[in-house]
Amino acid sequence: MNHMDYMRRAIELAQEAVTSGDVPVGCVIVKDGKIVGEGYNRREACGDATAHAEVEAIRAACKTLGSWRLHECTMYVTLEPCPMCAGAIINSRIHTLRYGAKDEKAGACTSVLNLFEEQFNHKPRIYQGLMEKECETLLQSFFQGLRKKT
Repeated sequence: MNHMDYMRRAIELAQEAVTSGDVPVGCVIVKDGKIVGEGYNRREACGDATAHAEVEAIRAACKTLGSWRLHECTMYVTLEPCPMCAGAIINSRIHTLRYGAKDEKAGACTSVLNLFEEQFNHKPRIYQGLMEKECETLLQSFFQGLRKKT
């Protein structure tokens, strides 16, 4: 599998979020070419403000690997992480972050601010724009659907 394949899987997961009324964000975590954690937004489904795709995937990866240290892992996520998720990336020591669409309202990697430029003890490598159009289209379709319902 390659970067595009992992992001395609993240997009599939994002589409699953829509079924429960959640914003379509999906995430996979990869180590040594294998997916070790997956997640998608489940805030509405769980009634939990912390049930973001990245946090769900980090929890799954930690369980799979038997460690909170994900220093040899790459995260693929459809939307730029928020401050909470950026903090989780720092704390789990994820090596590389690859995301699709920017989040101009809550993005903590480049859009609103970049937490990874601060003096924390860990700084992942960041790559933005992987399958950006596909990720943006998924989000735009979701929000257009919500506007039509109101």
